[in-house]
Amino acid sequence: MSATDKSDALAANVAQAARLMERFRSAPLGHFIDGHRERGRSEELFEDLSPVDGSVLCEVVCGSPADVDAAAGAARKAFAAWRKVPGKERRALLHRVADLIEARSAEIALIECLDTGQALRFMSKAAERGAENFRFFADRAPEAADGLALPAAEHLNYTVREPLGPVAVITPWNTPFMLSTWKIAPALAAGCTVVHKPAEWSPLTAMLLAEILTEAGVPPGVVNLVNGIGERTGRALTEHPDIRATAFIGESATGSLVMSQGAATLKRVHLELGGKNPVIVFADADLDRALDAVVFMIYSLNGERCTSSSRLLVERSIHDRFVARIAERVARIKVGHPLDPATEIGPLVHARHLDKVLSYIAVAREEGAQVRCGGRRVAGLAGHFVEPTLLTGARPQMRIAQEEIFGPVLTVLPFDDEAHALKLANEVRYGLTAYIWTESSGRALRMAHGVEAGMVWVNSENNRHLPTPFGGVKASGIGRDGGDYSFDFYMETKNICLAHGTHRVPKLGV
Repeated sequence: MSATDKSDALAANVAQAARLMERFRSAPLGHFIDGHRERGRSEELFEDLSPVDGSVLCEVVCGSPADVDAAAGAARKAFAAWRKVPGKERRALLHRVADLIEARSAEIALIECLDTGQALRFMSKAAERGAENFRFFADRAPEAADGLALPAAEHLNYTVREPLGPVAVITPWNTPFMLSTWKIAPALAAGCTVVHKPAEWSPLTAMLLAEILTEAGVPPGVVNLVNGIGERTGRALTEHPDIRATAFIGESATGSLVMSQGAATLKRVHLELGGKNPVIVFADADLDRALDAVVFMIYSLNGERCTSSSRLLVERSIHDRFVARIAERVARIKVGHPLDPATEIGPLVHARHLDKVLSYIAVAREEGAQVRCGGRRVAGLAGHFVEPTLLTGARPQMRIAQEEIFGPVLTVLPFDDEAHALKLANEVRYGLTAYIWTESSGRALRMAHGVEAGMVWVNSENNRHLPTPFGGVKASGIGRDGGDYSFDFYMETKNICLAHGTHRVPKLGV
């Protein structure tokens, strides 16, 4: 595509996005409760701001405890009928949802780019991944209740699974549409009802999903949406007695609050939290492929992803050469408007997040690390744009090597041997993912078993296979998503024991 063609494509995308956004500007964005949109019971509003230039995209109603109560009540009422819908019917319904997501994929992508700052080259696939999530769990709905036969000598034990009830789904701001489907689809397939609270920094596509679910035929009250600020609306939801479980994606500190807020009502929690994930590159690795993966997994999605490989651990013998090649690539990464097809990194989601990322770069300088590439706001752009940044000369206990930055910032640490690499990989509080690059199968196995992480990719970037478990250890979370693991969270397992009638029953008082 020529420069002129790219410019024309950007202009066309901006114009189309502006038309789509008109509906959000006509009135404050409220909630979706019991099958319809409503303004809600609160007069408090907050602004959803554009990452591109800081302008107001729309006003959003901050849900009150009364709004949360109405949504939870609708979910509780709808649960009685929804849990009894046969799995085959839920399968057909969720496939219709997937069809409608695909039909509106361009609309979803454009709005998501404006709301989050993510580049269109990535968000153009977000709706497709959301549809895939619905299809995957739709096909498992007929077997969701299946259990095990566990025969004993004079009894037959068998298990069944039953939907838990109304659940809260609280999703983050980085890739909100896809991540909301990742939680809501298995909940519906299991027979649960949902109250969804999206992140206040990117609430727009949540309303699109609620509309799609209703258009597909999901009954009123089965999925409800309440917008609001986490500290108030989110807390009202996680503490509500009608909500049986909370599925949360976000930072670790907030995950701790979600856990404590649900304690009084003994809520089940699923927490998908932060990461400070190592990518470990040994000298014997296919360095060309490793280079591609290292750059992709930290600089794609603006570095705003929990699975980003934000720490590069590279064997000392190849450190200088490999880092030099990374620096060459980083210098060529295209930063620009998220709707520009050429853009690889767009603006960060919010001014507060931009300040956070830039503060870590300042800390890197203070602690004695070198800013090899980037490290500044992008000159000439009005929004929350930061240069892709490469930090070298780091030490393991520096904050840039310990704390989650959640931006396009890569910290490099050299290692001497396997033991040293494993020590560096594990001496952080997080344990979400790890990436290992080596041509030695024995070393790959040793490292994969030794690293403290819920997921390990060997000679690969983050390549998701939906039946596999997704989740972390330590401060990176509790529980697993994916495949049957999702049903373990959204369903209760019941054991039923039937006697053959032949065993001796103990007697008292004879």
